[in-house]
Amino acid sequence: MENSGDTIQVDIFGLSLTPSISGGGYAIILKEIAGSRRLPIIIGQYEAQSIALELEGIKPPRPLTHDLLKEVIEVFGYSINHITISELKDSTFYAKIKFDSAGIEEMDARPSDAIAIALKFSAPIFVNSEIMDEVGFVPDYDEQVLPKDENETEESVGDFDKEQFSPKSADPSKNLSNKEKKIIHLKSELDEAINKEDYEKAAQIRDELKKMEISNLN
Repeated sequence: MENSGDTIQVDIFGLSLTPSISGGGYAIILKEIAGSRRLPIIIGQYEAQSIALELEGIKPPRPLTHDLLKEVIEVFGYSINHITISELKDSTFYAKIKFDSAGIEEMDARPSDAIAIALKFSAPIFVNSEIMDEVGFVPDYDEQVLPKDENETEESVGDFDKEQFSPKSADPSKNLSNKEKKIIHLKSELDEAINKEDYEKAAQIRDELKKMEISNLN
C-alpha cells in the first residue's frame, strides 16, 4: 500500500533492546518507505521483546500475549488491515488498529501493541503525516547514530540507545576466531534463555551480540 490520505507508510528500521539511561525505556525506530525520515518511539521492555522475537522469527514455547490476541482475532474470522500511529499529544504517541471488516470501528491502542499485532498479521504500518513532519528526522551522517533527548515516558519521543539489534549468523565452515566462537556460544545461550522463557536474559544476550557484531564492522 502507498501513502493513504494524510498518512505515510513506514517500516521498522531498528529496535534497541538496551534501556535508555534516564527512563529505562526501549526504542523502536520507524522509517518512511518512500523517504528517509525516521521516527523514534520509546516503548516498554515486554513489548520490545515481543517485537524482537517476531522480527527474528522466533516462536516461544508458549504463546505470548500478542500471539494469543492474533489467535483470538482469527478465531472470530477477522484479520488486521493496517495500523496507524495516529496522534502525538503531550509527548505521548497514540495508535489505531484497523480490522479487515467495514463493520468494525478502528480500535485505540498503544503504538507498541499495535506494531506487535501488525507484525503478527504482516499488516502495513502508517504514521500520521503531521507527526512525521513534527518529530521525524533525517540522519545527518552515520545511520547508526540516533538522536537523544531526556525526560521520556513509555510510548514517547525520548532518549534511546545508539545500538540496534540485527545479528548475523556465524559461518561454522570458517576457521573461527575467539570472537566468532563467543558469538556462537552466546547464540546458544540465547536459544536456551528463550526456551526457558527468560526473556530478560535473552534481551541482555541480544545486546551483547549486537555490540560484538557492530565492532566487527569498525
